[in-house]
Parts: sequence; C-alpha cells; structure tokens
Amino acid sequence: MPNMQPYQNPTYFLILGVALLPIMIGMLFGKKLHWYQTLISFAFLLLTFGGPKWEQGIALICYIVFEVCLIGIYHAYRQKKNATWIFYLAVILAIIPLVIVKITPALEHGRASFIGFLGISYLTFKVVQIIMEIRDGIIKEFKPWLVLQFLLFFPTISSGPIDRYRRFVKDYNKSVVREKYLELLDKGVWYIFLGFLYKFILAYYFGSRLEPVVSRLAVSHGGISWWLVAYMYVYSMDLFFDFAGYSLFAVGVSYIMGIETPMNFNRPFKAHNIKDFWNRWHMTLSFWFRDYIYMRLVFFIMKNKLIKSRITIANVGYFTLFLIMGFWHGLTWYYIVYGLFHACAIILCDAWLRFKKKHQAHIPSNKFTEALAIFVTFNTVCFSFLIFSGFLNVLFFHGTN
Repeated sequence: MPNMQPYQNPTYFLILGVALLPIMIGMLFGKKLHWYQTLISFAFLLLTFGGPKWEQGIALICYIVFEVCLIGIYHAYRQKKNATWIFYLAVILAIIPLVIVKITPALEHGRASFIGFLGISYLTFKVVQIIMEIRDGIIKEFKPWLVLQFLLFFPTISSGPIDRYRRFVKDYNKSVVREKYLELLDKGVWYIFLGFLYKFILAYYFGSRLEPVVSRLAVSHGGISWWLVAYMYVYSMDLFFDFAGYSLFAVGVSYIMGIETPMNFNRPFKAHNIKDFWNRWHMTLSFWFRDYIYMRLVFFIMKNKLIKSRITIANVGYFTLFLIMGFWHGLTWYYIVYGLFHACAIILCDAWLRFKKKHQAHIPSNKFTEALAIFVTFNTVCFSFLIFSGFLNVLFFHGTN
C-alpha cells in the first residue's frame, strides 16, 4: 500500500473529504461518531505510516505502547506518593526516544534512527505535558482510551499544532449542538481554503524562487551580497506560508471533527518586538516551551533561591529555553546559533521594554515608531531564519555549487 504525507497532494485531500462526510452528517444530526473517528484515524495513520514507511509504523506502535504504559504507571504511583525523583525519571524516560532520534544523525553521519517516525517530537511534547499535569494534580484520572485518542489524533500528529490534553478531552466528550457545529464547520472549511492559498500558491511561489536566487548568488561568487538578502526574505516567506498552510489544514480538519485545535500562527510578521513575535509564531510550541520549561525552571530557581535577581533569573530561563529549542531542531551549529540568537534578542527586548517603561515620557509613540518596530522585528526574524536555514553553512563553508 502506498503511503502519503499529510496534506501534500490532491489525492490525500480527496480521500480526506470522503472520509469526513459521515462525521459532518453525524454532527449535523447531533451525533458524535466516536467509533467512526477512531476508524478513520487508524486508516489515515495507515496511509501515512504504511507501505514503504512500514518501519516508521512499527516504531510508532512501539513508541505509543511504551509511552502510554509509562503514563499509566506514573499515574498509579502518583495516587499514592509524590517523590520528585520519580517524576524526573518519568520525564527522562518519556523523552529518551526523542533524544535518541535527534542525536543519531550526528553520531551516525546523517543516518536516521530506526526508532524515528514522522511526528515523534510533537507526540513527546504531549506525553511530557500529561506527566507534568499528573504530577501537579491537574489530571486526576488515567483513561488509556482517551490518551490514545489524544496522542493519535491524525490531523495534527505529524507537525502539530500541539493541543492540551484536558482541552482536547473536553471537546472530545462535549455533546454536539447543531448551531455550534455549523460555526465550527464554517471556520474549518475557511481554514482549509486559506491553507490552500498559503501552501499551494504562496509557499509554492516563494519556494520556486529559491533556486533562481541561489543561482544568482553563485554567479556573484557567493559571500555577502544583495542576492543573499533576497534569499533571506524568500526563504522566510516560503517557511512561513508552508508551515502556516499545513497548520491551517490541521486546524480546519480538527474543527470539522468537532475538536477546536488551537491556532498556530497569528500574523507573526506584524509583531512589534521579538517577544510579541513568539506570541504569534508557532504559538502552541512557544506556549508549550513557556509553560513546561521556562516557567518551571524560573519557579525552581526562585524556590531554591539559587539566584536573587529576577532579571538574571529571566535571562537564564531564556538562554536555557532557546538552547533546548535549538538542540531540538538538530545537533548542528546553525540550529544552536539560531537558539542563542533568539535568546539574546529577547534579553535585549526585555532590557529595552524596561528602559521604555522607565522613560516613557521621553520616548515617542506614534504610527511611525510602530511601523519602525514592526520593520526591525521583521528583519531580525528573517535574519534568524537565514541562520536557521543552514544556507550560511553551505555558502561560507562548502560553496554554492
């Protein structure tokens, strides 16, 4: 059986449209066909991980069995005791498969890990989230079936958005109201059509411009030139419209299935500063890192009085957060530099905001300063994407040919 990448070709959308029809009809008549949702989830997972990608399918099954058992064991333990080291052990065990997948290419000269599969990062974020909320006492019940539904929700499995377990379960169990579902259906269809515009028109256009720009850069003998600046902007637009288009498909399909998966992008290139950007770009990932890494690290430092200065605590949190984010993308220098770049940018942004608040009477605030802030933020972000692309590595260390 051939496999298909989610949201990549017309055949996938044709199959998806036919598969969603019974769900739409059922919802319109007040019925949530959970059994049918499970059936098509299995079918689309088979479509994604079957055929030539059967090894990824086996890896996914083993991963899910391991992680669900881990969640169940930790939940059973947490009902009786709450040793911190057991919690840390559970989190470490949960992320070990992802760590292996990420470090294997660096150790094996680019060869992918045999336990890797499409979407392992996003599933790991979901698992860690559940374990942390069990530890906090927020998740009180362990229902394996609901955990499986949450982890294997096929519209978002490969690249997010990253939903929250309690929010997902609330939607999954919510009774259907026709008027509410008509609103979800309207939004879902709109997001899917907007996704077509983003991914198959705008992303295709900018993606098709990359090769000519690289060719012009090669003719100009590489180095720093206006063609490198052009590459930076074209790559940034291609990256945004491709990923935002995918996310719109995932959210749109989720809405049609009655699940209000959170949005991933909110006009990020209109951000007024780098902190505002991260509240608009890949929001579910940004908020996950904020809630489950940054805030917990800051709380740990303050609780144990390791650092007195709140500013220093925040800065340590930023460096830790973005270093982890850089390493998560891959063990290459440009991903690490990308993370450090954003950590420095946010620290400088915080310093500027403190200065601005202190001297606001002497700092003008008008349409011009607003436009200037957006312009500076946009170019800062685009430069970070140039680093992220790895093109500088090719350009300066390997040449453009």
